[in-house]
Amino acid sequence: MLDEKHVRTLRESLLFRDIVPALLDDLLSQGSVSRLSRGETLFVQGDPAISIYVVLEGLVKLGRITQSGDEIVVAVYSPGESFGEAAALKGGAYPVTVEAVEDAALFQITARTIAEQIRNHPEVAMAMLASTFRHNHELVLEIEDIKGHTGAQRLATFLVALAPREEGASTFSLPYDKGLIAARLGMKPESLSRSISNLRAHGVAVRGQHVSVADLGRLKEFIKADRQGKGRAAKCV
Repeated sequence: MLDEKHVRTLRESLLFRDIVPALLDDLLSQGSVSRLSRGETLFVQGDPAISIYVVLEGLVKLGRITQSGDEIVVAVYSPGESFGEAAALKGGAYPVTVEAVEDAALFQITARTIAEQIRNHPEVAMAMLASTFRHNHELVLEIEDIKGHTGAQRLATFLVALAPREEGASTFSLPYDKGLIAARLGMKPESLSRSISNLRAHGVAVRGQHVSVADLGRLKEFIKADRQGKGRAAKCV
């Protein structure tokens, strides 16, 4: 059952925030809450896509298994973020496996319910499109980041996004363990360790889960540094 905090999370989510309150209340009444323990799987890659989800509590990771059996972490989602829209509305299969990184709660609503609302309420269709476009845009940025940045620059981008302020010095905590961060950034754990070491020269100190950045502006300049040929930046990988 949805509590007040859950409803607030859903109202503020990109998926639902532009839907008028009366219609949203009706939609939410037709959904349910799924709870996962840490390490528990919600669905696996290839399962029939029948529902759309919004994270209410905790963290979940979306991953794909390669032919060699390795896992690629596509995304890690926190409260307010949604997934499954495109696959469920298309009526295909989920392209990823979803697993709880920590104890999690998710709002679940069937694609059939959403499709019925789309036929009568164009704003629901627009909400689904907006969310799908956001996921596609994030994927494009991710590819650009992997292709155009060194490992240290990718880590710096990740840290800048976590910082609670835009400029100056900042301290904050890593949201999950370094093994998952490495997988999320497309690195091996040892590559992440090297990247952390290389960022010290740019004013970054990482001790356990605690991060200290001396100057966010300086770190952003490092991210934007000319990457022609990557020869000069190779030592930061």
